[in-house]
Amino acid sequence: QVQLVESGGGTVQAGDSLSLSCGPSGRTDSVWTLGWFRQAPGKEREYVSAIKWKSGTTLYADSVEGRFTISRDNGENTVHLQMASLKPEDTAVYYCAVRTSPGTSVYPGLYDYWGQGAQVTVLS
Repeated sequence: QVQLVESGGGTVQAGDSLSLSCGPSGRTDSVWTLGWFRQAPGKEREYVSAIKWKSGTTLYADSVEGRFTISRDNGENTVHLQMASLKPEDTAVYYCAVRTSPGTSVYPGLYDYWGQGAQVTVLS
């Protein structure tokens, strides 16, 4: 079992920055990938970014490439998602999730454990 606790989020103006954090606990030795997803009202959950747990390789969806940065603080076993140049279309509930099988994926169904979600609202 892996438990995920998210923090951060909030309401900002377009163009502002915001940061989310995700702190896995429990069987973190079983984690292969930690991903961030988001879900806007009436829409499906979509992939945002991911980091390979052991190598630190980072991956991004085209919609956030160049604006969002995912990083891992090894000392605190925490993953951060720094979001810059935010747009109203970035408004969603953001979830972190871990995959305990080898490889990465953009499909939410292939992740095994999920955080509780954090609201990000970007005003125009």
